Amino acid sequence: MPDRRTVLFISDRTGITAEMLGNSLLTQFEFFQFRRVTVPFVDSPEKVAEAIQLVNDIAREDGRRPLVISSVVDEAMSETIRRNANALTLDLFQVFIQPLEAELGAKSSHAAGRSHGIANSHEYFARMEAINFTQAHDDGATTRDLGKAQVILVGVSRCGKTPTSLYLALQFGIRAANFPLTPEDFVDRKLPASVLPFRDKLFGLTIQPERLREIREERRPSSKYASLDNCRFELREAEALMVRERIVMLDTTTKSIEEIATTILHRAKLQRHVY
Repeated sequence: MPDRRTVLFISDRTGITAEMLGNSLLTQFEFFQFRRVTVPFVDSPEKVAEAIQLVNDIAREDGRRPLVISSVVDEAMSETIRRNANALTLDLFQVFIQPLEAELGAKSSHAAGRSHGIANSHEYFARMEAINFTQAHDDGATTRDLGKAQVILVGVSRCGKTPTSLYLALQFGIRAANFPLTPEDFVDRKLPASVLPFRDKLFGLTIQPERLREIREERRPSSKYASLDNCRFELREAEALMVRERIVMLDTTTKSIEEIATTILHRAKLQRHVY
């Protein structure tokens, strides 16, 4: 039976920074089951008091103190949480900011919202433009302005093209389109005409047939589309087509969306536009 602990991500903004780094740390403790609670927009003394009350209530209910991963930038509010919350508090900004100040010989701005806000309007609008482009070019919905894509993902249905495209847009600001390879393409033994002019931007995704069958079964149970034989056929033909066309391929079976997107960014030699 795994040991259960509650973890609170407390932030003066969205909590994304605290969640991302905190969850990376928690993955190192595989024999624990963590209940995660995100407390965003803790940006005033009143909200700090409410967050502390929540932490202390959980400590009382659980019978043991929870873990708090905080990305509250304001030093006074951060100190109030550390001093009054009945928890192990890991203060991300205080851990890293003080050594950086010492090394750089300068004080930080201690401004909230620098990492996930619109402080940098150029980056913000680059992200929005990429997301809008990717949504418009999902699953071959349109070929208009396809030349503006920085990468075009190809592969059979349900191999991970859409979530990977959206992750590339959201996290890296990459204009990613995706296009399905269908049985009709396998009959013709060539790429769809719409993507042929952009061969140098193509990146192929594939997956093990057993995993593809599981995913398709959730969408269309007991259908030919989801049958193992059909999955094997489509993947075999798609991979053969990509090999003939010299398209770089990546097997997504055991990889997370983050790993897939980062691998594509590296192999396609793309530069991220947002940080």
